[in-house]
Amino acid sequence: MILKKQAYEESHGAAKIVTGSMHILDTVKSRVLIDAGMFQGHDEYKNFEPLGFNPKEIDALFLTHAHLDHVGRIPLLYKYGFKGEVFAHPATFDIAKIVLLDAAKLQEEDYETKFKKAQRKGKEKLIRKPLYTVDEVKSIFKKMKKRKIEYNKSFKYKNLKVKYKDAGHILGSSFIEFTFEEFGLKKRVVFSGDLGNKNNNILPPLEKPTYADALFIESTYGDRLHKSFEESKTEFKKAVIQTLMNGGNVLIPTFAIERAQQILCLLKEMSDEKSLPKDAKVFLDSPMADKVTSVYKKWHKLLKKSCQKYKNHPFEFKQLRFVKDVEESKKINDIERGCVILAGSGMCNGGRILHHFKHRIWNPRNAVIFVGYQAVGTLGRDMIDGARSIRIYHEDIIVRSKLYTINGFSAHADQGELIEWMREFKTLEKIFLIHGEYDKQVIFRSVILNEMNKKAHIVEEGEKIYL
Repeated sequence: MILKKQAYEESHGAAKIVTGSMHILDTVKSRVLIDAGMFQGHDEYKNFEPLGFNPKEIDALFLTHAHLDHVGRIPLLYKYGFKGEVFAHPATFDIAKIVLLDAAKLQEEDYETKFKKAQRKGKEKLIRKPLYTVDEVKSIFKKMKKRKIEYNKSFKYKNLKVKYKDAGHILGSSFIEFTFEEFGLKKRVVFSGDLGNKNNNILPPLEKPTYADALFIESTYGDRLHKSFEESKTEFKKAVIQTLMNGGNVLIPTFAIERAQQILCLLKEMSDEKSLPKDAKVFLDSPMADKVTSVYKKWHKLLKKSCQKYKNHPFEFKQLRFVKDVEESKKINDIERGCVILAGSGMCNGGRILHHFKHRIWNPRNAVIFVGYQAVGTLGRDMIDGARSIRIYHEDIIVRSKLYTINGFSAHADQGELIEWMREFKTLEKIFLIHGEYDKQVIFRSVILNEMNKKAHIVEEGEKIYL
């Protein structure tokens, strides 16, 4: 029997899908939100639907990290009346501002393009306006009540005792432990956010958890094991060297946060050990990745010691060029061979990588190296799934370049690491799966039962889970 006014969790995103993380924790005495992410891929349309709750009733927002699928709907909260405090690691605030400004800029540009085309057909009224603008994001960050949180320091918020711990996923990423009393009993609820791959080459491994009566855990890679980092590094270096030696170019669709910095660190290593040809040119063609890299430099003390040893920038090297503007980006296309081009977006659904695909993906001498997750419905996923041609700017381009998928660089823990992390709990009562594709969650649920002898529940969107 469910008691009235009992504490519960309710997900309004990342339920049977990977993106759109947004979870309410209602303890009766406090009603807080964990993350406010944007939907991506096939689920983008959901960003324009009602949130499913009244933001005016949310007391505070707790952020696990600054990826778009965890912070992208923050401006919508403010649009609909949210006025509470926002808690996060300070590095998360730094990156979140960059991410949201970029998201707003892309939305504005997309709207302007579609609006102009619609005007010629007299259908401009049918074009959806951006979810939010650059000016709105700037305004939000000015009025945002920021509470900058350090790792492993407990603090009180209303009836909640809260602790942030390093999740090892991206800079500033955290899993959050909430403790509160209900009917005289202590309850502990943990939200994993996204958990990091312990073999990450620039961040320390994620921290160990302690107790949980209820764990809400991501399941992005709950169905598989990653290649080892060393194996992936060897494969990456081999792909780069072979392509360059054969007179080709390497295209790397890259996420601006974490993945770009990981790959720069690897290329720096190749440059230092002289395995990268002397005449090779490396371009980071992503203004956003450039800005995020500066944040990584600012918070270098959070990086692995191996990345802190450099006197200047832990990611820079002689052959690297940071591409600032569009004209400079276009000039890269004049270089016939010998380029390694890192460009956004990571899932190939927009950004400068599409221009580089248009000019180079039809050439069998070139190579595309996928180093990150490609969600269902994205161009990157289509290519991995074997698309023989892709449509870019209303033109069909044949795919002749060699494609590599190297998943050992993932910033997400794999199935084995997720299980290993859960085993660290001294007590773990209930397990709830969020942030994963349903078919992957079904596999992960079975593994949890077999490996840990525990049942796990796959969370439905809007479902009330009483704690």
